[in-house]
Amino acid sequence: MYDRPETAAANDALWQGLRAALGEGPEHLTRDGDVWDHWLSPDLLLSQTCGYPYRARLHGHVTLVGSPVLDLPDCPPGLYYSVFVARADDPRADPQEFATARLAYNDALSQSGWAAPQTWAAARGFAFSNPIHTGAHRASGMAVAEGRADIAALDALSWRLMQAHDPFTAGLRVLTHTDPTPALPYITALGRDAGALRAALESAILALPDDTRVALGIKGVTHIPAADYLALPNPAPPPLPTPPN
Repeated sequence: MYDRPETAAANDALWQGLRAALGEGPEHLTRDGDVWDHWLSPDLLLSQTCGYPYRARLHGHVTLVGSPVLDLPDCPPGLYYSVFVARADDPRADPQEFATARLAYNDALSQSGWAAPQTWAAARGFAFSNPIHTGAHRASGMAVAEGRADIAALDALSWRLMQAHDPFTAGLRVLTHTDPTPALPYITALGRDAGALRAALESAILALPDDTRVALGIKGVTHIPAADYLALPNPAPPPLPTPPN
């Protein structure tokens, strides 16, 4: 889920280490095709999904393997959060001031881009009412930086990678972050041994050189119960675009 050109070699190294630890698996990572086809395939060895698709559609159809331990400040192992970003020159300091502003979101089934900010807002008695679909966290950040949107909630690790590789982030600032929730889970097909996969993944992560782990922003893997994912609220979906007259 965090694969981009600058991290591709590090992800390939992780995969090769996992493949060696398991003693099976394709020679290379699969980077094309439809993610839902991959996630629901009876031949799935290992993939990573988002917490919202897991609880909304995948639970009961896949096996939960584990949750990444991400290198994020002030975040318990196995959890993550979203950062609210706005333009650096926007005078508004609190996300509540953006209730009717343009919220860029990557996907309606994104925990970090849609569910987390709307849940954060609901706890404060409002909702973000002017959403703009972008298709990716990076695209949401760019939309805010370029003035096509006003605020976005970005997966904290995606934001860290953007700060490392995307110059447009210099024009953005973090307002605050959402409450931590279970991080993007690793899954496998029904019937596979989740414990063996989790142990192999942990071994592969710890065997990586320090700079590779830093590049990926990952420190290990842990077990978060499925019930913790399923307990999170599902917000109302974004409104459908109004068709032209």
